[in-house]
Amino acid sequence: MSVNKNVFIAVSVVFSLSACTSMYDKHVEWEVVQPKEYPVLTAVGYAPVDAQQGSTSSIKEIMAMKASKLDAYRELAEQVYGQRIEGNQSIANMVMGDTQMQASVEGLIRGARVVKSYPVGEDTYATELELDMETVYQLYLSTAKPRQIKAVKYY
Repeated sequence: MSVNKNVFIAVSVVFSLSACTSMYDKHVEWEVVQPKEYPVLTAVGYAPVDAQQGSTSSIKEIMAMKASKLDAYRELAEQVYGQRIEGNQSIANMVMGDTQMQASVEGLIRGARVVKSYPVGEDTYATELELDMETVYQLYLSTAKPRQIKAVKYY
């Protein structure tokens, strides 16, 4: 009886362990998922010319062009990633005291295109940027390779 009991336990263990494993090998085919439409984001950045550092008006104008481009990139980053807002208020004797607000944005913008850069009035420079999300998607595909299951074959 002891031998039958040991054989029964051994067979039970083998069957219970084999139920936990896959009895079939499988092959999974993947395909890339592509969005149906791509939005185009636009942003405009501004910078004052006279506030720039430089010894001549030409240098100040070039610096304003660069600053307006950075401002436009900041605006694109806000559209893509959102903006973090932090606030602080103090109250003393039920009277509102100091109020502080801080905004920040952080992100990486790739694939943006300068549409045009031009003076606005006498003291401001503007730069318009465009971010075609199809270009962003193509850049994403070149690095991330997103996939979904196309088919599963069991052998």
